[in-house]
Amino acid sequence: MNIIGPDYLVFGVDNVADCVQYMTDYGLKPCDIDESGGWLEALDGTGVLIRPRHDPRLPPAMETATTLRETVYGVADEATLQAIEAELGKDREVQRGEDGVLRCVDDMGFALGFRITRRRTLDLPGEASHAPGAPAARAVNALGASNDMPALPRSLSHVVYFVPDPDRAEAFYQRLGFVCTDRFADTGPFLRPGGTQDHHTLFLIQTPPFMKGIEHFTFHMGGPTEVLVAGTRFVEKGYESFWGPGRHQLGSNWFWYFNSPMGCHVEYDADMDLHDEQWTARVAAPGADNSQYFLFHYQEKWFPGGPPAKH
Repeated sequence: MNIIGPDYLVFGVDNVADCVQYMTDYGLKPCDIDESGGWLEALDGTGVLIRPRHDPRLPPAMETATTLRETVYGVADEATLQAIEAELGKDREVQRGEDGVLRCVDDMGFALGFRITRRRTLDLPGEASHAPGAPAARAVNALGASNDMPALPRSLSHVVYFVPDPDRAEAFYQRLGFVCTDRFADTGPFLRPGGTQDHHTLFLIQTPPFMKGIEHFTFHMGGPTEVLVAGTRFVEKGYESFWGPGRHQLGSNWFWYFNSPMGCHVEYDADMDLHDEQWTARVAAPGADNSQYFLFHYQEKWFPGGPPAKH
C-alpha cells in the first residue's frame, strides 16, 4: 500500500489560543484561524488542525488525557484508499467522509484517517557543508548561517504513540504495509510505510494504559543548522526545551524537543536516514546510550562580560 506518511494531526484542546500561538511560533503558517482554532501548515502543506476539546467536529476523545484526536495519513492514489478500505473493512467500521478522508480506529483506539495526499512538492536546497577533501558545497563568499536565515518546518515527519500493547499495535500497521526499520527491545518499533524511505513515520512506545496517547510529533527541517536556529529562536521566545539539541542513533536524525501546551512534546528534526527493502532492522536496548550520539545544551552566554569587579 502506497502510504506516504502523516498529512496532518488533529488536536482537541482547552487552550486553543495558546496552542495556535505555540505552533505559529514553532514556524507553521496559520491558515483559516479564528476563535475556534483552525489549520496551520508547513511549507509542503502538511500540518496540524487545532480545535476546542468539545468541538462536535472532532472524533471522540480517548479515555486518557491525550489531546490527539486523529492522525490522517497521505496516500498516493485512489487505489491505495480502496486497498486500505478492503483490508480494514474485514474487522472494523470504515467510513469515507465528505472531505474524502477514509476513517477508522486502530487496535489501540487511535482515530485514523487516510486521504490522497495534498503535500506540495518542494524545490528547496538542503544544507550544504564544506569539508576538506570534498568539492566546495557553497559558492565562495556564500554564508553557511546568518541571524536572519530562514528556518521553517518543511514537512510533517513522524508521530510517536504511547501504547499499552506495542506488539498488537505493530501487527495492525503491518496489515497496512508498515515495516520495522529498527526496534528498542521491550519498548517498541520504528515503523515505515511503503510510500516513503524515511527511517520512520511512526514510533510505538510501551507504557501503562493510563498514558496511552501521543508522546511527540515533529516536522523535518532543511538541515541541522535550521534545527539549531529554529530551536534557539523558540527558546528565546520563552518556550521550554525538553531534550536536545542532539543527534539520534536510530534514524540518525538531528533533534530538539520542546514542551507544548498540547500536553505532548514537539520536535524539530533534520537529516533522517533513508531505507529500503534491503535494510535489516537493528535491535537496541532503550536508554541514552542508544538514543543519542551527543547532546548539546543551550547556553545564553559562553564567556564572562562586563567591567572588572570593584574592590
